[in-house]
Amino acid sequence: MAKIAILGHGVVGSGTAEMFLKEKKSIAKRINNHEIDIKYILDVRDASEFVGCTYTDKFTKDFECILNDSEVTVVAELIGGTEPAYTFVKKLLLAGKSVVTSNKELVAKKGSELLRIAAEKGVNFFFEASVGGGIPIIRSLHNCLSADTITEISGILNGTTNFMLTKMFRDGMAFNDALKLAQENGYAEADPSDDVGGVDACRKICILASMVFGKQVNPDKVFCEGITKLTKADVDFCENRGGTAKLLARAVKIGDEISVCVCPAFVPNDSLLSGVNDVFNAVMVKGEATGEVVLTGRGAGKFPTASAVVNDVMNALSGVETPISWSDTELELSETKFAETVGNIKIF
Repeated sequence: MAKIAILGHGVVGSGTAEMFLKEKKSIAKRINNHEIDIKYILDVRDASEFVGCTYTDKFTKDFECILNDSEVTVVAELIGGTEPAYTFVKKLLLAGKSVVTSNKELVAKKGSELLRIAAEKGVNFFFEASVGGGIPIIRSLHNCLSADTITEISGILNGTTNFMLTKMFRDGMAFNDALKLAQENGYAEADPSDDVGGVDACRKICILASMVFGKQVNPDKVFCEGITKLTKADVDFCENRGGTAKLLARAVKIGDEISVCVCPAFVPNDSLLSGVNDVFNAVMVKGEATGEVVLTGRGAGKFPTASAVVNDVMNALSGVETPISWSDTELELSETKFAETVGNIKIF
């Protein structure tokens, strides 16, 4: 029987545990009847705090017991942030354990190093859930579109801001009212600054750009502007011009220059991205051979993200795959160029 561990029992961690325990038999069938069970769930809180939880016997506060347990071969890191996640993941990989994660900050900042360690140790480091929740964009880029030369990736990579923009443009809500509604529905945190400031989308596009262009893209070097400055005048401008505004994350190669940015951008109504509303995300990949390919779905949430985590764990248990990698060398970015800027809307 394969044993796994989960680090963190927040929204995604609890969703992952629930999915595993509910689908144990069907998961086993899909990986050659390889039975699987959760041995540990690491969380700093006491198990008694998880009212109604049926698996409190699995909780531990001791990371070392997971690190040193030879039965545990795959670990899902769902803590978030850089520390202690980075320290934990690095130690696990060096110990010969595969790791899957939904941690976009970790992958964006430390991805090249962790991927290199995983390759050296002959284990997996998977991060499908770090970009787009349940949208399989990482695996599509790595396995299905790898033969093509990708010239652009752009998309709606943050469900909170897309929900808010939908309310502002479709329903005429003011920014603060849309944010309050997003918080009431559980789409926005009490501190929504990473979402509305574009930081979350920036980390995600950096991961995708690193994969496609083969070098580390530093989030601190990317032009990043959120939706906090959008006004009714910006809404009117887009509507009068036959379109809408989306918080677009964009990485594009023109000649030898590569530009990466996140900003509110005008999207015409005939674009595939204009109809992606509410908490849905969409990623458009443009290749020299394939042209435009668009993947869309729920980009966040407890179970869409947990589904991507569970799928990565299953793949890790099935064996080491051709590893994803990109160079530690930082990609030199060219200045982001907009065709026009009207108010707080950028036009490419």
